[in-house]
Amino acid sequence: DFPMQEFISICVQDPRLHKSDLWHTYVDYEICIRTNSMCFRKKTSYVRRRYSDFVWLRQCLAQNALIIDLPKLPPWNPFFSLKNSHQVTQRMKGLQEFLEIVLHTPLLLSDSRLHLFLQSDLSLKKIAKCALGQTRYTVAEAIQRSSSGCLSPLDKASCDSDCESSSSSGLGLSIDTPFRRSSRPSFQSSDRDLELCSCLSESSSQAAEP
Repeated sequence: DFPMQEFISICVQDPRLHKSDLWHTYVDYEICIRTNSMCFRKKTSYVRRRYSDFVWLRQCLAQNALIIDLPKLPPWNPFFSLKNSHQVTQRMKGLQEFLEIVLHTPLLLSDSRLHLFLQSDLSLKKIAKCALGQTRYTVAEAIQRSSSGCLSPLDKASCDSDCESSSSSGLGLSIDTPFRRSSRPSFQSSDRDLELCSCLSESSSQAAEP
């Protein structure tokens, strides 16, 4: 018998515009990671993230992986507009490619902040505290309590979830990532829908981007 093939399916999709105040808006995206890999606690999860959250994550990973050449994020654009479908598509593609490379690197998968970023609903500030053991809940508890990007009512007060809803453009990109259990994951495109899934996710309302 052949060993079961492991896979990770990553999708960055559904950009939404949010108003932070009268003059400022920002766009966030849904991140879905589906997998049957034992590296991830949850089989399927969704989370909403904004561009500046990815900037924060990359800075965190850089602190812990000095010898690794980290992938780059798509460049920040002061004139970014949700109405410009080319800009939106390119940004989602760049964010997705960033995650693909990160999840392809075993050393980076050992960072609990990455898992909290992708599978919990904690704010960036609370992710940092939880990773240091400075919260009343553990990393595993924070991930387990989250559900499809929103925490249960009992957890919302302590976990700063951001579940704002807004209009969606319907744009999306997806990549399926099959890999052997004994080897590093190799990312390959595919249109098939995967039954098992797991997503490290989180939505944060910290960091700022126009």
